[in-house]
Amino acid sequence: MTSVVNPATEATIAEVPVQGVEEADAAVARSLDAGPAWRAVVPADRARLLRRFAAQVEEHGEELAQLETANVGKPIGESRDEVGMVAEVIYFYAGAVDKHRGATVPVAGGVDMTFHEPLGVVAAIVPWNFPMAITSWKIGPALATGNTIVVKPAEITPLTALRLAELALDAGIPEGVFQVVVGRGSVAGTRLVEHPDVAKVAFTGSTEVGRKVMARASGTIKRVTLELGGKSASIVFADADLERAAAATPGGVFANAGQDCCARSRVLVERSVFDRYATLLADAVGAWTVGDPTDPATKMGPLVTAGHRRVVASFLAAGIGDPAGGPVPTHTVGAVPAGPGFWFPPTVVAPAGAEWRMAREEIFGPVVAVIPFDDEEDAVRLANDTPYGLSGSIWTRDGARALRMARAVQAGNLSVNSNSSVRVQTSFGGMKQSGFGRELGLEALASYSGIKNVFVSTEG
Repeated sequence: MTSVVNPATEATIAEVPVQGVEEADAAVARSLDAGPAWRAVVPADRARLLRRFAAQVEEHGEELAQLETANVGKPIGESRDEVGMVAEVIYFYAGAVDKHRGATVPVAGGVDMTFHEPLGVVAAIVPWNFPMAITSWKIGPALATGNTIVVKPAEITPLTALRLAELALDAGIPEGVFQVVVGRGSVAGTRLVEHPDVAKVAFTGSTEVGRKVMARASGTIKRVTLELGGKSASIVFADADLERAAAATPGGVFANAGQDCCARSRVLVERSVFDRYATLLADAVGAWTVGDPTDPATKMGPLVTAGHRRVVASFLAAGIGDPAGGPVPTHTVGAVPAGPGFWFPPTVVAPAGAEWRMAREEIFGPVVAVIPFDDEEDAVRLANDTPYGLSGSIWTRDGARALRMARAVQAGNLSVNSNSSVRVQTSFGGMKQSGFGRELGLEALASYSGIKNVFVSTEG
């Protein structure tokens, strides 16, 4: 058994059986058996079942939100928004079932056609920071394209994935089509990645583990989608609406307590307005409420575990955060509750050096490094000086500059005058060591299907 702990209270809220290789094998076998019948469900009926599933999510929305907040520690407002996204994702892919079309290709001597075929059994490995939302990102396109799926959530945050699987059954989705295996990544996760009957692995997590997933999947040449780490930059030019940019910064880096691969944990600010921006940001951080995640007024909850809190704190250690060995120049530090809970204050480091550890590695906590730049060329250089390329923001009133920067910054998801990275209708994914493949949007359908080409001769 594994104990599921509420990060805000440190109290155990559930005991869940830990599953291993044998249980993973059994789940894959059930998934394989369920595949032909699920694939044979006519498109209109498959879409209808997915709509029923989405309706079940909506009907049990508050239950799911409370479960996510208790398990992950995120504010209830964020959890409610994520439940809405889960339902929207499933509705979207219900509508996509009959939109994933092939083509006819003009050729000599006959008719050539392409078909999109389901891959088979999909293994989805889901992280602890957005367990409910990211599960939906994988089950939506997988089921819409006729695959079956086995989800392995992080063992510390399994509760909403387990509940979603129950709701899928209640909606009429057949047994074996969507299953959950709760186990350690090194055991159950590894087995799913290496299993010869698993046709595809959809992994979201750290770049370090993503490398191992890719290597282990290579043994059976299975399809892999990797959504990995990030070190995203928010780039603020002198001509930007500084008040708006500063007010939006906390939400871009402190949402979900910074435990977000899209967190803008680097803010690059044009030198001529650096001090003004830092003052405005301090005011915005001062208004950022950290506290009881069940209170709708709370904007930030605790970190997920005590161990993770120690990792985040290490980025501020003298001689580690700042390679020169001196104390890290914290510009603004927010307040946190006393008592139990894995709390960490929202922290602004300004000015930070572009070579510092906090400016180069993924923090995954509520710490932001604010770094000055000189001009547009310097901003591009700093933004791209990272092995990652997931997301980022560009703040400017100059439309031409916004387009130049959008083309020059190496990231899969960029926003102009916004910190938004995710929309159900649009593709999501990274460049460089942030991974490959796309989730969400119609583009995700290609990651869960294979193209078959068929030529029919018309010559006698």
